[in-house]
Amino acid sequence: MIVDVKICGLSTRDTVDAAVGAGASHLGFNFFAPSPRYVAPDQALALGRGLPRHVVRVGIFVDPDDALLDRAALALDVIQLHGRETPERMAAVRRRHGLPVWRAAGVATRDDIAAAVAAGGADLLLFDAKAPTGSVLPGGNGVRFDWRLLAGIAPGGLWGLSGGLDATTVGDAIRLARPPLVDVSSGVEDEPGVKSVSKIKAFIAAAQAA
Repeated sequence: MIVDVKICGLSTRDTVDAAVGAGASHLGFNFFAPSPRYVAPDQALALGRGLPRHVVRVGIFVDPDDALLDRAALALDVIQLHGRETPERMAAVRRRHGLPVWRAAGVATRDDIAAAVAAGGADLLLFDAKAPTGSVLPGGNGVRFDWRLLAGIAPGGLWGLSGGLDATTVGDAIRLARPPLVDVSSGVEDEPGVKSVSKIKAFIAAAQAA
């Protein structure tokens, strides 16, 4: 089983190069201003230049307006939504930009998974832990859910797993849930928003080994 690996919240050239060099299939750029991982559209465009053609550039947004999407989409291959976007909004974003639209779904129970699958509208569902009460960030909180909830589930389309992953846990997550894609942000950081080259390499190696 080959698992795709997305390193999310990248903001520097050295960490982008480390992720690509270690074998990441997807790079995530965060356009949510309150996040410590925020990058401006121009910065993401510069970081995404010269990448191998197989590396997918994913933009992370929370209830974005069209103006932000218009500026950022030039740097992207995929738009990932983390807010309260409806299937109708996702369809409108897809039509406007001609890009796949991913949807992050917060999970605490098996019912949350079923509800996300039933809602539809996304080209890929990213199952993430629900944010802690009072958190400003919908994701990237280093919180995990019970990955066993995904065991035996066939969402009926593309999907991925996020939330509380790091080099020491990603192998267990892959063996339990068998996701086609794993997504990490805080699990490869020295502090919020500061990615570690060594942790990026260790995470990708652990995911590949699993």
